[in-house]
Amino acid sequence: MKSNWQDMATRLRREISEYGQLLHLYEEQQHLILRNSPRGVLEAGRAIEAQVRILDRERQLREDSVGLFAAANGQPAGSTLRSLLPLVEEDARPLFDALILEINLLIHRVRRDAQRNHRLLRCMVDCHQEILQRLRPDGFTKTYARNGRVSVAAARPALASQADN
Repeated sequence: MKSNWQDMATRLRREISEYGQLLHLYEEQQHLILRNSPRGVLEAGRAIEAQVRILDRERQLREDSVGLFAAANGQPAGSTLRSLLPLVEEDARPLFDALILEINLLIHRVRRDAQRNHRLLRCMVDCHQEILQRLRPDGFTKTYARNGRVSVAAARPALASQADN
């Protein structure tokens, strides 16, 4: 009889749940960005970092479970879950196909949402920087890198002793 596959299924379900929580946090962060809430965005960023650590731990536990299943079935410890599916009871294989598909979709959505939020944050910073430059044009200096990129930095305030001279 083949080794027990239920632990792998449980681990996959937990990982899916954690991806869902991460997506929720990215959505929350997006709303905070659009509401222009710097403190909220910062807090959401911390929550996202904590969730990523939880997700990493769940992924490691799932990989460990797959390795144990592989070893129990005489397969190399580094075997992929998909390569182990023939060793899972036939009735359970559609479950694994669905779980693997769901994780892959969630990974894609997490990457998309992270990139979207990054673009939104970049846009907000650029807009705020442009407003500040228009309000105080002498307060910023532009420098150009060799690759053509423009960098804008706040000008250093003049020392009081230099201002008196």
